[in-house]
Amino acid sequence: MATPQDVLPAPSALDRSAPPPLARIVARRKPGQWAAAGVALLLATMAVTSVIRNEAFQWSVVADWFTARSVLDGLTLTLWLTAVTLALGFAFGTVLAVMRLSANPVLRTLGWVYIWIFRSTPPLVQLLFFFNIGALYPTLGLGIPFGPEFVTVRTVDLIGPTLTAVIGLTLLETAYAAEVIRGGILSVDRGQLEAAAALGIARRRVLRRIVVPQAMRAIVPTAGNMLIGALKGTSIVSVLAVSDLLYSVQLVYLQSYRVIPMLMVATIWYLVITTLLSIGQYYLERHFARGATRDGLPPTPLQRARAAYRRVVGA
Repeated sequence: MATPQDVLPAPSALDRSAPPPLARIVARRKPGQWAAAGVALLLATMAVTSVIRNEAFQWSVVADWFTARSVLDGLTLTLWLTAVTLALGFAFGTVLAVMRLSANPVLRTLGWVYIWIFRSTPPLVQLLFFFNIGALYPTLGLGIPFGPEFVTVRTVDLIGPTLTAVIGLTLLETAYAAEVIRGGILSVDRGQLEAAAALGIARRRVLRRIVVPQAMRAIVPTAGNMLIGALKGTSIVSVLAVSDLLYSVQLVYLQSYRVIPMLMVATIWYLVITTLLSIGQYYLERHFARGATRDGLPPTPLQRARAAYRRVVGA
């Protein structure tokens, strides 16, 4: 009669034929990081709680004025100023960037001088200068250069506070937009342009299909920061009595002496708008980042949340 030892192979034979057992991978413990995260979360909770429970903020007043007509009108003007100045700034900035990249030394020098002047002076000084431009040029005329003028208009009647804000902010954004666009164009590999020229591809097609898609990956993050900076920078037009968001809340707290709650109204609106702009910037960056990496794009926060929800429901 066969015994179990006769049926089963020897232990040495089992060891040679069976695959080696897989080693269990254990994540490295990082108690320091968890402790730091706990302390940071505790401090953040304390800060939020102190703001919410502090009666000096007068949250009931904030809620009453948050959607007031005067505040919404000021917010509308702020958004309009931001959109107009940034659109004009990038339009003129594109021309200025081409001048900076031109082989013509005159155009290149003039572009550099413009950027140097407007980046070297504070925005408030520029706005006050344009607001008082009537002292330097009482009248503006249209006619033959160094000859007779056909139409003459008083500067005071032509340029008001709102137009002054648009002109001043546009000229400032033009200088920064030109450098952003120039940096994006320079980030494109020169070898790709040479290869496109060797293949006989038209310059417009090279610009549309090769230069712009790759340059936008470098332009969009900085342009997003410019957009948010332009939104917050419009608050300086309040010194010209332009009824933007900040000036609207200032009028209220100068009459009611509720300074803190009205400033919180403006702060919350700025937070809301910048958050929406940041979300748009995130998805715009993803759009132009397609094909930049072999592994593809990382999942969005919404996709990660859906995956986590499925894991929880599946468990």
